[in-house]
Parts: sequence; C-alpha cells; structure tokens
Amino acid sequence: MNLKTFKKGVHPSYNKELSSGAAVVTAKLPERVVIPLSQHIGAPAEAIVKKGDLVEEGQKIGEANSFVSAPVHASISGKVKEVAMHPHASGGKVLSVVIEGDGETKSWPSSDIIGLDLSTFDTEVIRLLIRSAGIVGMGGAAFPTSVKLSPPKDKSIDSVILNGCECEPYLTADERVMVEEAGKVVWGLKAIMKSVGAAKGYIGVEDNKPTAIEALSKVLDGDSSLKKDIEIVLLETKYPQGAEKMLIDAVLGRVVPLGRLPLDVGVVVNNVGTAAVVYDAIKDEKPLIERIVTISGNGITTPKNLLVRVGTSFADVIEECGGLKGSGEKEVLNGGPMMGIAQRSLDVPVTKGTSGITVLDADTVKPLDFKACIKCASCVEVCPMNLMPYRLGDQGRLAMTEDFKAWSGVSCIECGCCSFVCPSKRPLVQWIRLGKINLRELERAQSS
Repeated sequence: MNLKTFKKGVHPSYNKELSSGAAVVTAKLPERVVIPLSQHIGAPAEAIVKKGDLVEEGQKIGEANSFVSAPVHASISGKVKEVAMHPHASGGKVLSVVIEGDGETKSWPSSDIIGLDLSTFDTEVIRLLIRSAGIVGMGGAAFPTSVKLSPPKDKSIDSVILNGCECEPYLTADERVMVEEAGKVVWGLKAIMKSVGAAKGYIGVEDNKPTAIEALSKVLDGDSSLKKDIEIVLLETKYPQGAEKMLIDAVLGRVVPLGRLPLDVGVVVNNVGTAAVVYDAIKDEKPLIERIVTISGNGITTPKNLLVRVGTSFADVIEECGGLKGSGEKEVLNGGPMMGIAQRSLDVPVTKGTSGITVLDADTVKPLDFKACIKCASCVEVCPMNLMPYRLGDQGRLAMTEDFKAWSGVSCIECGCCSFVCPSKRPLVQWIRLGKINLRELERAQSS
C-alpha cells in the first residue's frame, strides 16, 4: 500500500501504547443511568416516558420528531426516577431520563457467522433501521447517521469512506473495534454503501495500527465479493488525519471547498465504530445503548477500553479503572487532549459520542497564562482548513462577530492544531469557539 496523507497538520505525542493493546472489557452494569435526550447534533429527542414508568433495556424512551434528530433508548431495565435537567459532558444541562436499574439484562440475538444478505434490504429499509436504532456518528461529532445517509436527490454519492484513523492522542476505542469486530465493520460499510448507492468503499487507517489493518485485510481476503468493492487505504499517522475533509483529500484526492459538505464531492464519511453498530442494527435490530470508551491518560490508574452503557457516570467508569492515579489536581476530558472538553464534575454521563475519557495530571495540562501574538504564523502553517487562526482567535475573543464571519470562522473544525503550536500559548481554538457562539447568538437575534 502507498502511504497517503493531507497537507499541513501536526504530530503530537500520541501515547496510545497505554491502551492500544487492552482488549475491550464489558463494564459493570450500572445501578443508575442518566440518559440525555440530546446526544446528537440537531433537535433533542422528546421524552415518551415519565416518572414511575418501568422500562426494558433497549426500549425507546425519547422520540425523534425532527428530521435532524435521533431517538434515545433505555440502556438498562428498571424504573424511571425522573425526567429532569442534568449536567451534560458538552457543558450545561440537558433534559435527561434517570433510570434506577433492576439488575436484569437482555440477551440480544447474535451469531458467530458474520455476514448479511443485503439483497433482502432495500435502501429505505436500511435507513429506517439505522434511524430506529438511534445511531449517530461514533467518532465524537454525533451527527444522526440516517440523515447523513439521506443525501438530496441531486447529490450522487459514488464513494463511502470509513474513518479508522483515530488520530486523537490516547484514544484507541476505534482501533479495538477494527481488531475485535473487523467483520462487523466491513459488513456495516457494505450496508452503508448500499444505502447511498455507492459503488466503492474505503477504510482509511493510519500506519500506527498494523493489527487493525491485518484484521480488516483478513475479512476482505476471505470474501472476493467484498474485496472487489472495498479497499483499505494506508494513511500517514498525522493529526487531524481523521477529519472528514482531510480524510477525503488523503484517500481520494478530492478537495471539499470551504462552506461545502462531503456529499458535494460525491462522498459520505462514517466512523468505523458507526459501521459496527449499523451492522448490529440491521442484523439484530439492536439500538445504540452502549459503546466502547477508552479511559486513559497519566492521571488514571489502569487505562482500559470498556464497553459502557450509555448514561453511566464518568465517576463509575473511572472507578472501574482503579480511580485517579496519585494525588494532586487532575483534568478530566470528554474525548482526547486535542479536541476534548474539560469537565467540572464526574457526575456527567457517557453518551453515544463519548469515544474517550482522558485524565491528565495538572502539570501536563498547558498553562493558561498566554502572551501576546508574535505574528510568527505557526498557526497558519499548520491549519488544515487554510484559515488564519491568530486573526479568528482575536475576532472571537473581542466579539468582532461580523469580521469573524467574513474571515470564514465557521469553517474552523476546532482541531486545536493552532493552539498546539502557538509559542505564546494562546488558547486560539477556545476563542474561535467563542466566536461561533457569538455568531449564532447574533443570527438568532437578527431572525427573531
């Protein structure tokens, strides 16, 4: 295989050796879960249960009444204690369903024989099963998958790319999916290809994951019909190689213009973890109620990859990894160190988009005392979107909202490369996020 990549980006310390060899372990069944009705981009699901109701594992508890939305299901069986506002890992509080478990578990249908007779499913049925299962992007963005697989009629999709890069430091959940569930990943890709009418499928994997590449290759080598349509693409280990537009550039050499989407160049991109749960939804009609989460970092006692029920608290998950390591302050991130969001409390729940929980010692975290910009242009040189982060950061910080919009601030993918290389330690990506918030508030005010 020829090694492919995209322009720009950075090479942080990946620290994946802490958990890459750790096989997935099923986490303990939680006694209590807090399941947010907003775990995806788009409109929150609407609660269809109330306090006192008895629910079963996998039962729908939140209905998606908007196109860009996804239903939510009970991850354990038990009694609904309340439907109320609770903290969310992305910040703030959202309406959530709290379930007190009864200790019972459900046996989902499964088979040792991986494979699907996709001829029995038309494209609409595949999308319906995916939507009914509440599947969203498992890489962290959590965009409803059924929406992504329903492009406008004037958009022709010829290629589907699975993102197996997992370029975020510390995280190895996707790697373990490819190693341990390679068959599901490949057959899930095949189902996604059929749902959008794509003739070709690609699985992009960085070259620091040889075991995953071997597992995927074994599946393709064992079925000529799969190998004819699906290709594994070896990619350079670079951050943010897994970002949609970078991935499309590296795999297909197609450039998605600013302000446009992958479907505008005939491509749909999904995460390898998403493909695996798509397989479960189509073959077994299993909703998305659990996911693999990497718990890692130099502040955790025993890094692990755990299969965790949605709604389990960060505190319970960290305790299952031996708790926090040593004394002193820690920073706990929902996600990895480049794009993760720092948490104020461990009472927040794991959601469908929680790919990792990273715990870092305080002395590892970048200090907040920043200096003046020295106009070195380091941030410009690494920005994969070819933006000017130093300018956008100031525009966001100073609420120069019209200028922020004019300089394409909304096109920033918030990868954090700019903050990573800044010699003045300026929190550029945080300021750019603030600029986006300011812009949304301005547009909301103008439309009201």
